[in-house]
Amino acid sequence: MTHTNEPERATTVSAKREFTSIEICAGAGGQAIGLHQAGFGHLALVEIDGYAVDTLRLNIEDHEVWAWEREYCDVLSADVKEFEPYRDLQKSAELLRRDGLDLLAGGVPCPPFSHAGKQLGKDDERDLFPRMLELVTTLNPRAVMIENVRGIMDPKFSDYRDWIKARLEGGTYRGDDGQLAHEEGLGYTVSRWGVLEASDFGVPQLRPRAILVAFRDDVIKDLKYEWPTATHEEPVSVAKSLEPSMRERYGKYFEGAHSKQAHAHFDRWLTKAKERDAELKGKGGGIAPTLVGGSKKHGGADLGPSRAKAAWKQLGISGMGVANDIDTCKEKKTEGRDLFGPDGPMLTVRQAAIIQGFPTEWDFSGGKTAQYRQVGNAFPPPVAKAVGKSIIDVLKAARERDQKKA
Repeated sequence: MTHTNEPERATTVSAKREFTSIEICAGAGGQAIGLHQAGFGHLALVEIDGYAVDTLRLNIEDHEVWAWEREYCDVLSADVKEFEPYRDLQKSAELLRRDGLDLLAGGVPCPPFSHAGKQLGKDDERDLFPRMLELVTTLNPRAVMIENVRGIMDPKFSDYRDWIKARLEGGTYRGDDGQLAHEEGLGYTVSRWGVLEASDFGVPQLRPRAILVAFRDDVIKDLKYEWPTATHEEPVSVAKSLEPSMRERYGKYFEGAHSKQAHAHFDRWLTKAKERDAELKGKGGGIAPTLVGGSKKHGGADLGPSRAKAAWKQLGISGMGVANDIDTCKEKKTEGRDLFGPDGPMLTVRQAAIIQGFPTEWDFSGGKTAQYRQVGNAFPPPVAKAVGKSIIDVLKAARERDQKKA
């Protein structure tokens, strides 16, 4: 069982990716990173936010571990409702036509089902479950993975979940008029639709995610799917995960005019974070509350609603905003706000990314607010990796079974 708290590097270079995926609503790449680490090669990453698209392109171009994607992956700046795979893919078009697709994945928008919103569900214009199912029809992937907030599992959405499941595997559901209706299905088996807690996979944050995993019937037929199990017996604390970066930030002021203040504030933060972790041992540990990215319509770059800010304060961190990075802080002399505030330091974007489980080498495009929103809205890579590996286990078993029969 893994006990390291270091975010994992992307993966080793592979000349050939054994399994392929297409991801919609890719965001800043949290899910893409995890699936890549699990062993998937991305044929396409589709995202509508320009800053997030720039982030994906920046990292794929910059990191050697993404060499396969540089050759075969189309990063598409597009509304997923207008995405047509066989029309829009260029680099990977031949691969897709020849071999088909192993996995269609997507973290469809959360606001329609989030407890922080109005929970309008299918009546929310941002609901993309129907579009995801249309793409299943178009691409006929061997596996499907859909990620969302835990709110989708609430009783009020049971009829909608029944429709989604019936659409995939056939069956009855209760329609808007309260009458039972029937779907023929797309030829899939929903192997699991459950909730995974990010802190069980080394992410220092309370972040439950609802994940649907389905396989094409001819793939799963005589096989059993195994839901991911926790990789960490004990949660990784905020104190442990952020101590190196906090030491680096305060360390810039350990000598000079702010020396005494910097030492005192760093020690105060570390003590408070460790005390909170010790206080909660056996009760979830001193992990962070759920990071939120806000939306273009609402919210700025802060660490969430009042309850979340109170939880951050108990960890010695001010949730009232996002700090400048180390160099900008020094240049603009914002250390009074960013590091020496009465409620403790504010997080930098890089530190928020650590809380989400991003690899340390992953960079983000745009200004501070745009970067923070990308981080806050992400799917933690370690959780995506765990789910991706569980899917690959089935795909490998199915391939071996079919090769023996051939």
